[in-house]
This record gives sequence, C-alpha cells and structure tokens, in this order.
Amino acid sequence: MKSSRKIFAVAAALMLLCGMTACGNQTAPQTSAPEPAQTSAPETDEPESAAEEAAPEEAAPEEASDAAEAPAEPFDPAKLPQITITSEDLHDGVWDPDITKTDKGSNRSPQLSWEPVEGAGCYAVYMVDTTASFWLHWKSADVTETTLPAGWAPANEYVGPYPPSGTHDYEIRIYALKEPVTEDKSKFDSGNNGFDDMVTALDGNGGNVLAYGTLTGTYTR
Repeated sequence: MKSSRKIFAVAAALMLLCGMTACGNQTAPQTSAPEPAQTSAPETDEPESAAEEAAPEEAAPEEASDAAEAPAEPFDPAKLPQITITSEDLHDGVWDPDITKTDKGSNRSPQLSWEPVEGAGCYAVYMVDTTASFWLHWKSADVTETTLPAGWAPANEYVGPYPPSGTHDYEIRIYALKEPVTEDKSKFDSGNNGFDDMVTALDGNGGNVLAYGTLTGTYTR
C-alpha cells in the first residue's frame, strides 16, 4: 500500500514538472505594433490641361530700330528752288538767228545771266531741242560763273540750232550743284531720249542739285 502511494506521488510530481516545463516553453503571443498612419503629401492644384501650364513667354516681334526706308522719290527738279535765267539773245520767246548753225547764224552760244545760288559749287548748263528727241546743243557741266557772255561756250560744248525745217523749241536748263558731276552720260550733238534719267544722275544720291531753272525759246527755219 505504501509503495503504491509512493509511485502515485512520484507520478504526480513528474506530471507537475512536465506541466511547468511545457508552460516555460510557451512564448507569449506576439502583438504587432500598430502600423504608422500614412500621411500623404498635401495635394497641389495641378493644371487640368497642358494649356494651363505656364508656357514660355512669346517674344513680341522685334521692332526694327530703324523703320524700313521708304523708296526714294524720283528726282523732280520742279520741286527745287527755281533759278531765273535771262538772255539778251531771246526776244518775245524767239531766239536770235545769230546763235544758230545756219546760213543766218554764227553758231555762237547765247548770252545768259542768273542769280548765284547759295551753297552751289558749280552749275551745269544745257540746251536741248525738246521737239527733236532732246537733241543736245549745249553741254557745259562745270560752270563757275553766273553771267556768260555771248559766244562763251567752246565749240566742243556748243553747236547752234540747225533744224531741217519748221519751228523747234530750244530750252536752256541750268542746275546749281554742290559738287561737279563726274559721270554725265548725255551725248553732245545727238538725241537723248533718256535725258531725264541723266538729270537724275546729276543729283547723285540725293541733295547734289540745289536749284534749277529753264529758259525756252523757239527758232523757225
């Protein structure tokens, strides 16, 4: 009987010891830490379309510092100050026969006078037959006097009117120039249909012609 009790007591002790060991091996249930709350960055107002995005500033068309130069106006001597020309060989609008290269003339240049033009360095003197394709009878391109006596022009610069027949208009033209003209393409003792273009050349780049005058007379043969 005592042996049974001892066996029972030992068995109970072993059971108790095993229970305590089992309890010691158990791990406490793990508790996961609460996940940190996700904080989203503050929302920004984004443009709804590409058009709302800040586009680079468009440069305004560059204005030229100097406006495009307008084409120069055609040279018009009529707009210049006028030179008043007189001649002792012109009477009632008719040239004296003595200035002609005819059997009634002596082929001498007519007498001319005009007032000096301020700033003029020289004068260009022409006589053209406006009736016959601007036939050039007088061409003196670098005149420094303002009174020319009868017969002043040399033979290589003057040939008197010699119309074949009828009445012709012979026009004296005088241009007051700042500087002499070095390139005069007009043809002496020949027709000059482009005479007005030659006059434009007198003005060069503009401003060389200071004043202008005409004196017209007729001669009938």
